[in-house]
Amino acid sequence: MSGELLGTSVRRVEDPHLLRGDTTFVGDIPLDNSLVAHFVTSIEAHALITGIDTSEAATMPGVVDVLTAADIDLGLMPGNPPNYPEGTARPLLAVDRVRFVGEPVAVVVAETAAQAADAAETIVVSYEPLPVLVDLKASEGSDILLFPELGTNVMVTESKGDELDFSDCEVVVEAEFVNQRLAPCPLETRTAASLWTDDGRLVHYASCQGVHPLQKGLSAYYGLDLDQVRVLTSDVGGSFGAKARFYPEELTLPLLAKRAGRPVRWTPTRSADMVGLGHSRAQRHFVKIGGDRDGTIKAWEVHVLGDCGAYPIAGPALARNACMVLPGPFRVDRHRWSYTTVVTNTTPTVAYRGAGRPEGGAHIDRAADLFAAEIGMDPLELRRKNLLRADELPYTNVTGLFYDSGDYHEALELMVTAVDYEGVRTEQAARREAGATKLLGIGLSTFIDRTAGVPGAEYGSIELRPDGGFRVLTGSSPYGQGHYTTWSMLVAERTGVPIEMIEVVHGDTDIVPKGGITGGSRSAQKAGTAVAIATDTMVAEAKQKAADMLEAAVGDVVLDIETGEFHVAGSPAAASVDWRAIAAVVEEQKQDPNDFGFKCETEYEPEGPTVPYGAYAAVVEVDTETGEVELLKMVTVDDAGTILNPMIALGQVHGGVGQAIGQALYEEFVYDDNGNPLTSNFMDYAFPSAAEMPSFDSSLTENPSPQNPLGFKGIAESGTIGGVPAVQNAVIDALAHRGIRHLDLPVTPQRVWQALNG
Repeated sequence: MSGELLGTSVRRVEDPHLLRGDTTFVGDIPLDNSLVAHFVTSIEAHALITGIDTSEAATMPGVVDVLTAADIDLGLMPGNPPNYPEGTARPLLAVDRVRFVGEPVAVVVAETAAQAADAAETIVVSYEPLPVLVDLKASEGSDILLFPELGTNVMVTESKGDELDFSDCEVVVEAEFVNQRLAPCPLETRTAASLWTDDGRLVHYASCQGVHPLQKGLSAYYGLDLDQVRVLTSDVGGSFGAKARFYPEELTLPLLAKRAGRPVRWTPTRSADMVGLGHSRAQRHFVKIGGDRDGTIKAWEVHVLGDCGAYPIAGPALARNACMVLPGPFRVDRHRWSYTTVVTNTTPTVAYRGAGRPEGGAHIDRAADLFAAEIGMDPLELRRKNLLRADELPYTNVTGLFYDSGDYHEALELMVTAVDYEGVRTEQAARREAGATKLLGIGLSTFIDRTAGVPGAEYGSIELRPDGGFRVLTGSSPYGQGHYTTWSMLVAERTGVPIEMIEVVHGDTDIVPKGGITGGSRSAQKAGTAVAIATDTMVAEAKQKAADMLEAAVGDVVLDIETGEFHVAGSPAAASVDWRAIAAVVEEQKQDPNDFGFKCETEYEPEGPTVPYGAYAAVVEVDTETGEVELLKMVTVDDAGTILNPMIALGQVHGGVGQAIGQALYEEFVYDDNGNPLTSNFMDYAFPSAAEMPSFDSSLTENPSPQNPLGFKGIAESGTIGGVPAVQNAVIDALAHRGIRHLDLPVTPQRVWQALNG
């Protein structure tokens, strides 16, 4: 067994069962005698409910139960932060008023999904339509109020930094940027199931990002002790942040199961999930940037207007996250941010890969390019002049975000070389000179992220098995991140035990005693470090046991990682003790046959968030006759501190960049003026396939963070931060000589063609 696993591309151990189809998604779990729930949702964006007739549905074949809000006495959804306006929490089923198309109004429980859907079709909901508010900018001062008792649609406002004086700036640029509304679109829709055991315990299966927050929420909402609730999750078919919290449909399932005395499942259709699963992004940024004609940026200000959708769930947090990364990786002495979040008659917004930081990164890179264009400077040279130098780190921005470590210029120059920046510029000039209809553009992004910002410690433990292998319990809840592989690497690196003898367990509150969520790129920094600390503790305690067995002083005993054996220093051939021998002694000494034997556990909370960063470049070809954009090349350079497994880290980058390309060129969730969703299926909501992706040229640098003992930073969301503005800037760069300074997202052929022909 080699002791140099860290930093090597070990193949993922969690993939074979997925490739074989030996999966345990919630929909695959066998539940005897289970029922199916089908929710009736609003077809009006804003209306008073004047009546609900469920009489015919109750008599339909196979129907077991039909409920409306009048049948539920459980209160509003839990978890609204204290700074949100009172009375804005969501009900489980709409009470008196609906606020967006897709809001649950009633639920049918039946023997089969088809019977439940048929019965739901017969439920008649009578509405008194109200004026609809869809436009984000109009909401702030509108007379149309979603919560009339508040007298306003403004939910949360905040600002940081002093008022800025731009009078000493030779150039001031002001702009408004759109970060469009997106649907997260995990291939597995929201799904869950609930049942009650004979002894009164609630068992809940969820497609989620962490079982322990759900356990706490269910126990509080239903008035149960924590040990009366068991929550399980296993394979999850995508989430990207959108399944990090309860949805009202899921929270209703225990009630339905209790009333029926049978398990109840719920899996919405794709079209239902497109309007029921939370949306994200949905922000407008008003930017003012000032500096001198030599390229020095002196002052930077942004105001973010964020869309909460119909209820203020995550909208304020997303707007704040977008502000907190200002001024990105740039050296700007004076910067200020503020945000206002409002409600509209649209699907509520939730976290989605990056959760505000991609929005902030997009405005920073776009503003930098606009400033460069105004002073006639190449965007690359502007970045070279204004990026913080390595000797200026650590650095603290106006919010107090601590930029912990890095070399931003190193990443930039590696990217410039990889993309052949001068070569692209030469070909670009040649095409322009020749009057080509297919123009070349290159776009840059230099960005920072803020990871492990989701508060709370994370749990990890390790137990020695009788065969000399290990059982690892983790409070993190992977849904594609590769935790089984990377946690096994951390244990193998420290113990000398082969990865195939290490079992990782997650996602069951009866087995794993505590944990948080997998989100905010926090897993390696918190859960991984917890596993490493627990393993180090086990090795230290195992040395004491080995010393007793070798009749040696503990200080003389060493662990040979190559063999996984303990021996006296300097005498490896004399005598040794392996993990199996230690396990046998532990088993002999056990007083209680039911105890854990040899187990070490810990919870870990790092010193603070970390700041990974990157430099990206996109090269595009734009057809001036059709407006079509083809992405030719994507170069990424990322620094996430110490890299556990380069293959997995780059896989995360690829996934994030793929989603960024989708936002930059294709994706937008659209409503008409009456609040009707126009993109509620995959025929109308566009995103790229593999055919639209170029091969990525991706590399990593390593500047470890001082914020945790292993130097980890997060990398799972970096691709969504750097990818969007790189592609957007590239398209605009291709057209810059035609006088085009800006195009809003997504940069579709229609928008390009209109700009060229407007």
